[in-house]
Amino acid sequence: MTLNIRRPYWRYMNNDDSYHLSFSHVGFFVTVMDTMVDFYSNVLGFFITDRGVLNGRPITFLSRDPTEHHQIVMVAGREPGALQNINQVSFRVGSLSQLQALYRRLVTMGVKGMDPVTHGNSWSMYFQDPEGNRLEVFTETEWYISQPLKEPLDLNLPEAEIRRQTLEFCRVRPGFKPIEEWQAGMRAMMAEKP
Repeated sequence: MTLNIRRPYWRYMNNDDSYHLSFSHVGFFVTVMDTMVDFYSNVLGFFITDRGVLNGRPITFLSRDPTEHHQIVMVAGREPGALQNINQVSFRVGSLSQLQALYRRLVTMGVKGMDPVTHGNSWSMYFQDPEGNRLEVFTETEWYISQPLKEPLDLNLPEAEIRRQTLEFCRVRPGFKPIEEWQAGMRAMMAEKP
């Protein structure tokens, strides 16, 4: 007798060449934002690239690379003594079509709780691994807008329509500019620091 038992979705993930994942950044829950930002900027040499509030929580973005909006995200709200300090682990794919391919694969594999969004400067999807760790997979857009920002995204739409909607959305947001212009500003800012 052969049992037809479906293997967990993560066992199939490395059998698909339609996307390439690479590690991108990590997000921390922090207790005292100013202390953490001071350490990462003044001790480790990271630069603040954006700040704001999302869902009532202060967020700070930091990077040492002028082509990366952030390498570390700090989100306020960690309770003193709490063990969980990882907000998310983030992976990059090379294009919107790769993100859509992975999205379709995750849907097919039965992954629950997926949250596809646009941040304006990236298209992302958030979901949990089997032990509940929050993961993000994203790809960059061609634009920059002030962060934080998170809006729902329909990854089932054609790629051209997603691009059109995202550009329309970004054009009316604070800080809108081509990503190359934002990166040039970051290079200048990072070069000025002694």
